[in-house]
Parts: sequence; structure tokens; C-alpha cells
Amino acid sequence: MSFWKSYLRGRKRLIGCSILFAAIFLVSFLLYHLPLKAALYPMAICACLGVVFLLLDGNAQRRKVDCLIRMRRSLELTLDDLTETKDPVEEQYRQLLEALSGQLQEEQAAAAGQYRQMMDYYTLWVHQIKTPIASMRLMLEEEDSALSRRIRSQLLRIEQYVAMVLTYLRLDSDYSDYVLKEYSLDDLLRPVIRKFASEFIGKRITLLYEPIQKQIVTDEKWFCFVLEQLLSNALKYTKEGQIQIVVERDELVIRDTGIGIAAQDLPRIFEKGYTGYNGRTDKRASGIGLYLCKRICDNLRLPIRVESAIHAGTSVCIGLHQTQVNYRD
Repeated sequence: MSFWKSYLRGRKRLIGCSILFAAIFLVSFLLYHLPLKAALYPMAICACLGVVFLLLDGNAQRRKVDCLIRMRRSLELTLDDLTETKDPVEEQYRQLLEALSGQLQEEQAAAAGQYRQMMDYYTLWVHQIKTPIASMRLMLEEEDSALSRRIRSQLLRIEQYVAMVLTYLRLDSDYSDYVLKEYSLDDLLRPVIRKFASEFIGKRITLLYEPIQKQIVTDEKWFCFVLEQLLSNALKYTKEGQIQIVVERDELVIRDTGIGIAAQDLPRIFEKGYTGYNGRTDKRASGIGLYLCKRICDNLRLPIRVESAIHAGTSVCIGLHQTQVNYRD
């Protein structure tokens, strides 16, 4: 109904002119004392033909409008759907759409090229930065002291940040390297735990972990990235106490006794760049880690949620039952 209202408003001049001409005929017949039936009959015929013309033209316009709406929604300017028209104004609109479509395709191609160049650069940068990190680790292996352990802990943080850069870029890439297999959950957890062993020892935090003996279907690389981020956060915000890794109600739970998360921050912790109260306290927080974890878990169809309270610790729960995996975000 809204279309026909707008259509009739657009044709109001034509309709007004038709009514004006009809009135002129009636007035002329009245002035010359001619029978009105001689004018009313052809006017009725012309009115019927005019209504038919408006209906046909309105339907044609509606098809064009529906086509444009579909094109706008899908952002695919398939201009072949626009039929040729003899109306010079509509023809100019069609040519304008063709020009805009070509410009959009050129901009999309340029953006895709820039994205590929950025990916190539950061991929090269990641491989280059890993070389001095590995060299520093080799040099630190020859020394076992409190200072060397602290430096190794910081090197681990650097490696995590490097991995976050590459993961952040790959999430929106045009391809996916998810490789789904059945894994033992313990086989995925143990290497991650060993990676943070020195930090557990250095901070004197107790790890409560017993073999889980559960099989899951996932991607090893992406799932381990999530585990590393969650365990790193638990260690980062736990000054003393313990960290527990356990499966409860078909969920993998990483529970710590750290500073916790404020209630007002919980609904937004998975937003990109959101750091909340803890982020304002710790200026190094970027608000990217949990965002990446949520994106990856969504792709793997693994629900993730957080339970926490200030000074009462935090529990991050990952559901281990997925129905379908999304290979492309």
C-alpha cells in the first residue's frame, strides 16, 4: 500500500492535468448548452483507460523497485535484472547504476588486494620475529636463575601477542584452514599447561588438573589458541591461590581464584576492545584476547560463557558438544 501511495504522489501532476482537462470539457459543454451525456460518456472511457494505464505502469515500476531493493540488500548490483527503458530519466538512472557498480567492483578488488598485501606482510613479520625470540630462548636455556625465568615468562607473552596478531587477521580472510579431527582433550591440554609451567612455578599458583579422558572433535591449532588465551588470562589476573581445569556438565571449565570481573562488565567482555574495570586497572589490557576466543569458538560451534564476581575468581566454560562447524565466519 505504501508503494501505491508514493507512486500516485509521483503521478499527481499527470492525474491533476487529466482532471483539469475533463473539467474544461464539462465547462465548455455547459457554456454552449450542450447535453452533458455527450461529454460524460467519452470521459468515462478515458478514465477507465487511464486507470488501466496507471495499473500497468505502477506494476512495472513496482517490479523495478523490488529489483532495486533485492540488489541493495544483497549488495550485488546485477544490472541485467534492470530492463531497458525508453524513459530518458530512468535510462540515466540505469547508466548511473552501471557506473556505480563498476566503481564498487574496482574498490572491492583494490580492498582485496590491499588485504592480501597486509596478510603477506604480517605473515612475513611473524616468521621474522620468531627468529630472535627463538634465539633468546636458546641463550636463556644455558642459565637458570630467577631473572632468566622472568625473562622466559615475558618471552612467552611476546609469543602470545604475535600469535594474536596473525589470528586476528586470519579470522576475516577469504579462506579457512580449519582441520577437524577427533582429539583427546588431555592431549590438547597438556602442551598448553607445560607452556605455562614456569609461570605457575614463578607465581606459586597451584594447578588442579586431573586427566579428563574425553574425546572431542575440533581443530587443534585454533582450539589450543583459545586454551592458551584463557589460561594466560587466568594467570595474569590471579596473584595467589589456584587454577583448576575440569570438565563439568559437558563443559570444559578453567576456574581461577583471581580478582574476578565486575558484574557490569560481564555482558560486554567478548566485545572487541572492551577492557572494563580490570582493563582500566591494568593498562596493558587490549580487550582482544576474549574477543578472539569468542570468534573462534563461534566458528567451531563451541558455546563459551563466563561466570565471575569481584574478588571471587572467574570461571570460563566452553561447551564441548557442537552440532555443526562453521568453516567460514
